Amino acid sequence: MRIPSVSAEGHDADMVRCSADETAAWLEHSGLRGVRLLEIPGAHPAVFGQTPGPAGSPTVLLYAHHDVQPPGDEELWDSLPFDPTERDGRLFGRGTADDKAGIAAHAAALQAWAGLRGGPPVNVSVFIEGEEEIASQNLGRFLGEYRDLLAADAIVLADCSNWRIGEPTLTTSLRGILDFVVEVRTLDHAVHSGAFGGPVPDALLALCRLIASLHDEDGDMTVDGLKSGPPYGIEAQESTVRQVAGVRPGVSLVGSGSLAHRLWGRPAVAVLGIDAPPITDVAHKLLPVARAYVSIRLAPGDETQQAKAAVEEHLRTRAPWGAEVEISFPKTGEPHLINVSGSAFEAFRRSCVDTWGRTPVESGSGGSLPLVAELASAFPQAELLLTGVSDPDSRPHCENESVHLDDLRNCCLNEAILLGHLAGIL
Repeated sequence: MRIPSVSAEGHDADMVRCSADETAAWLEHSGLRGVRLLEIPGAHPAVFGQTPGPAGSPTVLLYAHHDVQPPGDEELWDSLPFDPTERDGRLFGRGTADDKAGIAAHAAALQAWAGLRGGPPVNVSVFIEGEEEIASQNLGRFLGEYRDLLAADAIVLADCSNWRIGEPTLTTSLRGILDFVVEVRTLDHAVHSGAFGGPVPDALLALCRLIASLHDEDGDMTVDGLKSGPPYGIEAQESTVRQVAGVRPGVSLVGSGSLAHRLWGRPAVAVLGIDAPPITDVAHKLLPVARAYVSIRLAPGDETQQAKAAVEEHLRTRAPWGAEVEISFPKTGEPHLINVSGSAFEAFRRSCVDTWGRTPVESGSGGSLPLVAELASAFPQAELLLTGVSDPDSRPHCENESVHLDDLRNCCLNEAILLGHLAGIL
């Protein structure tokens, strides 16, 4: 937790390697054999280890990632982001929930079986990625190079969230991601806002109008061609969403239809950044060019290439006043739907009853894990169990990220019990 293993460009890559080394030490301590770093030129290292189970037992691949998001403004943290601090039953720090607790859950499950009978009751491989927070941009190359090492009958991905504290969750769908940078140009150069304001268009104003065109008055997206996913059997409560997200009292939630569908099964857009002059020392001039970084979460069942064409068509045809528009797509990731009817899913349901006394909630995720679609393509026969250690209060990617320690203990126990059910001995 103290290692600032930020994989994003501009941060110290040596810290990601340091985190990989520490992860490898954890896996060795947990009884894995042949623990080593998996290397691809130009990529952050992943960590791999394995241990055999009884002859004829299934192979389970345990996945997590050791890289983390940048900490952001340290002034907004109640304690330093890389100084893990326990308060009120939670552990605070960058990477607590996303996803170093996932590594801890895997290690704890392996240590439990090592103490009980010398090793797990199934064949276990562990793959701890170092680039998930930069969209697993080299995962395809890792799968190409190390495919035989990573092949499994079931894959447990400990990188999702539970419905509530004490309510385990089996994630059944993931939204995809389509990030784009849009640049709007109206002038060759800046001009005096008093001398030319009125008839001469301002690029920043044009950009704002173009971004606003992505929604209708209700807050639903207006891009023709973006798909929606299937309905969900559970309903999110508006009061819970408002409380966890910190929505101000007079602010309305946006969009129409089921809240669960809006959270997990519909496309959503967020403006992540705008290149514009800061208000300090601002000048009275009309800007010639403005840019924005915008992220769209694609609904399960959509396809990034089709969505990319739809977004580009919308932006080019909606640009106000004939403004020139340039678009690039720096990050994409496919959405994914999961059929949760296999034997590994039944084993997970039984383990949750053993651990929490209840079957897991089956819900979608509004977030994106591009690696899931890649793993599903590489290993089409494997059952993908999307589990997690975070909860609605964990604030992954944000300031004051945390994990609930009692729930983490239960997640560790549950994974150990899951291995027993997968082996058919519990």
